[in-house]
Amino acid sequence: MSLEPFMITVPGSTANLGPGFDSVGLAVDRYLNLVVKPAEVWSFSSDSPDLVGIPSGEENLICRVANHVAKTFDYQLSPCEVEMTSDIPLTRGLGSSAAAIVAGIELANQQMGNRLSPQEKVRLASLWEGHPDNVAASVYGGLVIGTHTVDSTHVLYGGVPNLDLVLVIPRHELLTKKARGVLPETLPFKQAVRGSGVANVLVAALLQGEFELAGEMMGSDVFHHPYRGELVPHLEEVIHVVNEETQAYGAALSGAGPTIFCLAPLHQGDSVKKVLESRFPEFDVDVLAPAKHGIQVKVPSFLKEA
Repeated sequence: MSLEPFMITVPGSTANLGPGFDSVGLAVDRYLNLVVKPAEVWSFSSDSPDLVGIPSGEENLICRVANHVAKTFDYQLSPCEVEMTSDIPLTRGLGSSAAAIVAGIELANQQMGNRLSPQEKVRLASLWEGHPDNVAASVYGGLVIGTHTVDSTHVLYGGVPNLDLVLVIPRHELLTKKARGVLPETLPFKQAVRGSGVANVLVAALLQGEFELAGEMMGSDVFHHPYRGELVPHLEEVIHVVNEETQAYGAALSGAGPTIFCLAPLHQGDSVKKVLESRFPEFDVDVLAPAKHGIQVKVPSFLKEA
């Protein structure tokens, strides 16, 4: 390992976009940043409100992932002092855990001599996370479409759509484990075929820039919206307001929720935000953009000077 300090930056993400369940992801311009320095023992610290209470030692998720990756390659990591900042809210459906997983993989990768390709990072992250949508978006940036099993992971990069992203963020958490617990074990064959067709059209519409059609497909999901609505009671009302009172193309749960994610025409996000803020003053509403870049590693000038 180089003893020089370095900085890892990982974007957050939104996943599913409605029917693209566990398959479609989009990186967003909220970030987890790590400043990594050699140390005698592992330590993790942060002043960011979104990281209050995180483990400070080897039990930290980033450290567990990094050690797991190193063990996979028969490598022994050196301890590091890691200072973290983040504006990705925890357990809100914006890929906070996926960003941490990708950061852990990159931390190990840097110590191992930068040996991992992006495809290998996505594979390792998907094996840990169980699906590729959020983690692949954090690795590549932009839009990603993927599929994953224990035997293989395949992810395609879909570019960076020219859109504004408007997020309606509740102030309560929703654990992914709980959100997955309400999903059915099986779906009737006809319903599954319908869901597959809707997801296929969603992807094609996003790739071709047919955003109105993509918005329509976002609201036609059969895989998780019908079941997670009981955990997100504001879901249908927000989607109705988005469709009837704003210029946005459509809306869906961001990942497992409870955040709701809206696709809006470029430069129209602020007008959509004003409507949603007036109708839902109990929620935080924010305008983001797709993140153009995935994970990045650099040595900022303030680290060089230190």
